Amino acid sequence: MRPCGGVRTVATRPEILALKAVSACKVHSTKGFIMSKILPVKPSELSLTSVPAFWPVALAASLWEQGAQMLAKNLRFVEEDIKIHDHLRPKLATQNHVRLDLRTMVLRDYGKPGGIPTLVDAPHAGHTAMIADYHKGQSLVETLLANGIGHVVLTDWKTASDDMKDLEIDNYLAELVVAIDDLGGRVNLVGLCQGGWVSAMLASRFPDKVNSLVLAGAPIDTDAGDGPIKRMVHESPASFYEELVALGGGLMKGKFMLQGWKNMHPQQHYVQEHVDLYEHIDDPAYLAKQETFESWYENPIDLPGRWYLQVITQLFKENRLAKGKFIGLGRRLDLHDIKCPAYLLAGAADDITSPEQVLDAAKYLGTPSDHIVQKTVPGGHIGLFMGAHTLKEHWPHIARWITAQKP
Repeated sequence: MRPCGGVRTVATRPEILALKAVSACKVHSTKGFIMSKILPVKPSELSLTSVPAFWPVALAASLWEQGAQMLAKNLRFVEEDIKIHDHLRPKLATQNHVRLDLRTMVLRDYGKPGGIPTLVDAPHAGHTAMIADYHKGQSLVETLLANGIGHVVLTDWKTASDDMKDLEIDNYLAELVVAIDDLGGRVNLVGLCQGGWVSAMLASRFPDKVNSLVLAGAPIDTDAGDGPIKRMVHESPASFYEELVALGGGLMKGKFMLQGWKNMHPQQHYVQEHVDLYEHIDDPAYLAKQETFESWYENPIDLPGRWYLQVITQLFKENRLAKGKFIGLGRRLDLHDIKCPAYLLAGAADDITSPEQVLDAAKYLGTPSDHIVQKTVPGGHIGLFMGAHTLKEHWPHIARWITAQKP
């Protein structure tokens, strides 16, 4: 990092916040263009700016020069930034109760039992199940309940502790089987993102347990398309991922993955979001919306290292599931064994799971073609599960499609 005056230093988290605040107070918007106004640093102050311990002093001096009103605004910005990135924790939006508390997940019950339950398998990819129950009025679970599905169940995957570092895909499949058996042995299965290939594995291994299958943003054929995730996985040696796991003490730390996701859009995450926050610091509605999102986004979960390396190598590098070579719970899994009705949902601008990786599943399923729905909707990856437009315009139809699939 190079602060004003060209003196090079290394900034830790508090110093980065100080830099953001100083930078933000120098930023103003003119007809949609972000302009930067640099305040000069006096030669006598260069020694201060070169020592991280004195950043708070430099910050206070800079803010004080701009007057009491601006000082108050900038201090609110610093307080809000710390709150968003360090203090908020994810919370599910819809009332539920814990049905099972297993080693890998908490199984959450919504609605009232009756008929075949709809089990939503949340992504096990570094973020919590809040993605499926995000906010009142903007929740996939709420949408399903409001459109004819009376009983919804959600897998709330736990962050991996040190004693879980050697868990494998089989461990997670086995506990999903326990969950389905506890629900009566047969479900409508909705797999989101990584939860999609888990759901496809289970439907392949135990076809009789799945009445219908929805795969949303799910990477089934990982060789399809040309998305950035596919390129990164194939271009990076396996040793890179092994080193990340070793760095996490046998776990794939959620904070490592979060930085990777942010680095896919660095301008948005490291610059623009802070400019936006500063410009809206006096807008309670904006802050409430931002806090809800960041409580989910900034709190990733840790994954078992062995599980993660299996996923990278066997699913993304070698594409074993689509090729019929993956061994799950003691048997080779063949997607052609899935005969139930299937709904494939992709995001046109999804840069995590390209549309082809989802829709190409139709080539491998044993489901008759007239019982497979393939749908591509506007928007990106996260929007498939928690985007207001997709929840309003597309998931109600999917809910009605699920209820129409009789045993």
